[in-house]
Amino acid sequence: MPATCTDMSAPLSDFERIKAASRYLRGTLVEGLNDPVTGAISDDDGKLLKFHGSYQQDDRDLREERRRQKLEPAYSFMLRARLPGGVVTPAQWLEFDRLAREYANGTLRITTRQTFQWHGILKRRLKPTIAAIHASLASTIAACGDVVRNVVSTANPVQTKAHGEAYAWAAKLSDGLAPRTRAYHEIWLDGQAVVGEPEEEPLYGTTYLPRKFKIGLAIPPLNDVDVFSQDLGLIAIAEDGELKGFNVAVGGGMGATHGDPSTYPRLASVIGFVTPEQLFATAEAVVAVQRDWGNRVERKHARLKYTLDHRGLDAFKVELERRLGFALEPARPFRFDHNGDRYGWIEGHDGRWHLTLHIESGRLADRGERRWLTGLRELANVHEGDFRLTCNQNLIVANVPAPQRARIDAIVAAHGLDDYRRAGPIRRHAVSCVALPTCGLAMAEAERYLPELLDKVETLLSRHGIADAPIVLRISGCPNGCSRPYLGEIALVGRGPGRYDLRLGADFSGQRLNRAYRENVDEAAILEALDPLFERYARERQPEEGFGDFLLRAGAIDTAPDRRIPLEVTA
Repeated sequence: MPATCTDMSAPLSDFERIKAASRYLRGTLVEGLNDPVTGAISDDDGKLLKFHGSYQQDDRDLREERRRQKLEPAYSFMLRARLPGGVVTPAQWLEFDRLAREYANGTLRITTRQTFQWHGILKRRLKPTIAAIHASLASTIAACGDVVRNVVSTANPVQTKAHGEAYAWAAKLSDGLAPRTRAYHEIWLDGQAVVGEPEEEPLYGTTYLPRKFKIGLAIPPLNDVDVFSQDLGLIAIAEDGELKGFNVAVGGGMGATHGDPSTYPRLASVIGFVTPEQLFATAEAVVAVQRDWGNRVERKHARLKYTLDHRGLDAFKVELERRLGFALEPARPFRFDHNGDRYGWIEGHDGRWHLTLHIESGRLADRGERRWLTGLRELANVHEGDFRLTCNQNLIVANVPAPQRARIDAIVAAHGLDDYRRAGPIRRHAVSCVALPTCGLAMAEAERYLPELLDKVETLLSRHGIADAPIVLRISGCPNGCSRPYLGEIALVGRGPGRYDLRLGADFSGQRLNRAYRENVDEAAILEALDPLFERYARERQPEEGFGDFLLRAGAIDTAPDRRIPLEVTA
């Protein structure tokens, strides 16, 4: 019996108490937001604020200096939008850009869940920012919290008719599984409280889910959403461009805790196939089983992956099918080639074009010759299509009429947005989390350190003549896994300032987890460990063999099976 089998008769966690007493996510948020004495809100309200799409943070670079000055920390708020499938209109882009410059820290950040984050918003500016996002026909509700979060989808769903249908399902799932509380409108949009009419959450109840829940739709052969990292992964099955349905995978999750073997990353398990007509009911039932079966005593064991490993995958499937009233069909064959993005211009099935740009760490800002925020503002003013954010933190200028390509290219080049033409393969496949200075969970640098790390790794690759090798590199400031580090062929997971676990051996398509290779080491030790492995890879690799696959075949990493961590996903 795994260590996650907590005695469910034990007292519920404090977070469960807070949710139950919150009156459908209201708490005392209004009072806390209106308190002029502090730039913060209470801890309890901070937990509820996540459901509304925001985290309270402070600038950790300034903590010590402000402590010496007897000042409270430099509090601000991160705000996240809910953008199903990462689709943004030019009008929305311009409004989001304005909010970044007027209310936040002057940057936009593309997340690994196909949405935007604004950083550095002061408490008094949080309400007008959320109201402006709502006015632009977007929302922040359920972008965080113990609910179904932003539903992600293969980033460019226009290659075939089936791609467009898959994106439409992402939007339908996002809307249909969103919380129904009226608190969002009351707190942020000056909505009037409804007196005398009972309020309810038909799916979530008064305490919502035990933990966050992530859904992703992938369209083979491209696994750009890392579908097996999702609580519910949906693999589109298309024949001759027609969507036949989805393979259903459950129980993925990237988070872990250093030093606690009862926590671990897990790949989702494929349990069957459903038709498009069965999809919504299936997704809703999976969420409902997790709502009822998930661990509400220990939050670190509350994700669906632990529910499955505690109750058993077979038992979960039996319960799911009982609630659905029908049996899932056997999973259908599929194949993934890679989990990265396709850069440059790609033509869609309708003759429109789509330009994928490389945005390092997803951070859109004006820095030196890289005037990315300004360039995209100029693009949004002339673009006739839309923008699409990717789970690899990149950006697609989508649905461009052929005659407009030259104009788009000129704006891109003038503002340094053509980085994808110059960046090497490992740089184009790198993903990082925000980490320091704003994330309260960060133990080490990630986003700010990534450019320096890549310079040094690229030097090693060039020394061995393999600078052209596409390698998936991920870096995370802590073990919680926002940058999906456990799916990197090379991954750094933060332990402390300047120290990381080096993990190796995932594959190039997001279907195998990596393994710890060195623990709690500094940069010098990381580069020293990688150097001979690169040398062997250059000398011994087979044609088209990925770095992670080579390490496994050559016996350079531990291949002993781990019952909690599936090494392969097959269908």
